[in-house]
Amino acid sequence: MNPADLLAAMTRTVEQLAAYNDIAKALTSTLELREVLSLMMEKVRSLLRPRNWSLLLQDERTGKLYFEIAVGEGAEVLKGLQLAPGEGIAGTVFSTGTARLVADVSHDPAFAARFDAASTFRTRSIVAVPLIARGQVLGVIELVNGITDRPFTQEDLMALTAIADFAAIAIENARNFRRVQELTIKDEHTGVYNARHLRAQLEHEVRRSQRFHHPVSLVFLDLDHFKSINDAHGHLVGSAVLREVGDLLMSCCRQLDYVFRYGGDEFALLLVETGTDGAVTTATRIRDAFRSQRFQQVAELDLQVTASLGVATYPEHALSAVDLVRAADFAMYAAKARGRDDICVAVPQMERPGGRVPRLDKK
Repeated sequence: MNPADLLAAMTRTVEQLAAYNDIAKALTSTLELREVLSLMMEKVRSLLRPRNWSLLLQDERTGKLYFEIAVGEGAEVLKGLQLAPGEGIAGTVFSTGTARLVADVSHDPAFAARFDAASTFRTRSIVAVPLIARGQVLGVIELVNGITDRPFTQEDLMALTAIADFAAIAIENARNFRRVQELTIKDEHTGVYNARHLRAQLEHEVRRSQRFHHPVSLVFLDLDHFKSINDAHGHLVGSAVLREVGDLLMSCCRQLDYVFRYGGDEFALLLVETGTDGAVTTATRIRDAFRSQRFQQVAELDLQVTASLGVATYPEHALSAVDLVRAADFAMYAAKARGRDDICVAVPQMERPGGRVPRLDKK
């Protein structure tokens, strides 16, 4: 090995050791999953310098893999997609628990081209490693196309495998911590998060939004004429309908989003790293799901419920967590005023007199 190559190899080793040290520190400093994973993926970027990279986790409800983190060209599109275990190279790595290094995906029959078609990105080379904790595969880290589109190497695979070991520990610890936390932050009637957790989580996501410069959206939802269900069928049926509403809302959201019961028949959805357009898309999906669903079919009541929804986004419609709640609440009441079963978006703060979110006193 000539001196220049030796120096480059030593520099890379020092960088790897520094990255592993940073990751180890992160594991002991926080049990917040996204913070640890964001740091890890940043180390992946600086060490291995892929064009695109992602971290996929398994949705515990559907069994499918979703993009917890996706960075690079077409990443926003990928965040809305899922794949089954065994599908594509990442799905194969997940189902087998074995890393894959593919220098040219055009020669690999496992490659799933539909993700390139969706993101308009051309994949040439992939390195993907499983995230394994206590013998269980939790997800996959996947890098796509090296710098200047060079193929990945065995050295890249070894470095990524080491990072994946750290990531798997972080994920398992964070999930265990979350399960304990959920005992105090869940609404006992619906199974979704309670209003107290909304306040805490919204403050946290707004701070993350300020730090990483991405939007966060809040959708407020109120069931239309819900009192008539309680009046006609009793509160036991009303409570059962609320449980079904909670299930419906969770089925309409991504794994990384949050669903809350705000109080009574009001619910809220916290959409992470989502702008106004994405939030309106989610709100529309929810409105249409209500229109097509019949509630309490098991009890042979076949009830129809509609909802009025308000959408607000930080920082477009508010400059604080408190004002974001007001803006979404105000938009929801505007939807009810327009006749219910509708969606309204908050007015951008720059279009309001004084640039402030209007306050709303409920009646």
